[in-house]
Amino acid sequence: MTAPLDLKRLAQGERIQETLLVLEVEQRSFGPDKACTVLTLGNARGRIPTAPFWNGDQGRVDGVARGHVVQVIGEVGSYRDRRQLNVTSLRVLPKDSVDPRALLPSVGDVTRYWALLDRWRGDVRGPRLRRTLALFYDDFDFRAGYEACPASVRGHHAVLGGLLKHTCEVATIARAIAKACRADPDLVLAGALLHDIGKLEAYRWDGIFEHTESGLLLGHVVLGALMLDRKVRAEPDPPCSEQELMLLHHLVLSHHGVREHGAPVEPMTLEAEVLHYADNASAKTASMAEVLADPDNFPGDAAVTPSAHWMIRRRAYRGGSDWGVNEEPHSES
Repeated sequence: MTAPLDLKRLAQGERIQETLLVLEVEQRSFGPDKACTVLTLGNARGRIPTAPFWNGDQGRVDGVARGHVVQVIGEVGSYRDRRQLNVTSLRVLPKDSVDPRALLPSVGDVTRYWALLDRWRGDVRGPRLRRTLALFYDDFDFRAGYEACPASVRGHHAVLGGLLKHTCEVATIARAIAKACRADPDLVLAGALLHDIGKLEAYRWDGIFEHTESGLLLGHVVLGALMLDRKVRAEPDPPCSEQELMLLHHLVLSHHGVREHGAPVEPMTLEAEVLHYADNASAKTASMAEVLADPDNFPGDAAVTPSAHWMIRRRAYRGGSDWGVNEEPHSES
């Protein structure tokens, strides 16, 4: 199979003929007689906006919607130091002729993530905690959904398999913090494994990444707590006590840290505090890495983003040094 075109690396003047996914359709109005449509097109290796389709040209994109797969011919141009695709031909492909998931970014093979989490899960000392986690992590359908789900629809780890990768990062960070501050490492691991399970019901990834109806109305934090409650109470022989279930509920419900960030309650246990900071560390560092890796965020040869980026809410700097690692070593006197 031919590797997808790297949209992030296209140079100005380069011509393309490619199958792409419509990620966004933006209507812009500049008065009663002047309007345009801008599409954001993407594949597994990036995204690029089109040049505006102005009044007389908007008929060319009538009926084009988010999630459509299109055959595009065009040339990469630039406007105010930002790349855009000047489209000469655009055709919506028949539904089901191309699997949209093949055009979505992905973490790739997830075997290593499962191996790590399952090994740590097997080391959990408490049999009731192991049984509770197994309700999800020994379930084939849960694993199939979890390894495909993104961790966000547009933000940190917004890729197929992003949720599983994010969970591994959170577990890794949380276990290290737990060791440093003497928190219960097994309960911290359980929090990492359960904190985002609600995203399976909150997100849809069968075409483009988007929120489900329940995701919009309830949010993944509440959905996760409800999933945990249903799963435990459906067991004829409950795997944990009511007190233990409450501790797990608290981990799920408080992991965003503060109410203004979507946490129904704030962390009140050491393990919940550890989980919150581990989750935040994974999300924030992944967001910064994504901003720094995208050349479109740095017009020309700029080392600093021209303004605060929406993902990190501040400017980013991509300068650095090799600190002499490639220089000839100096002899010590």
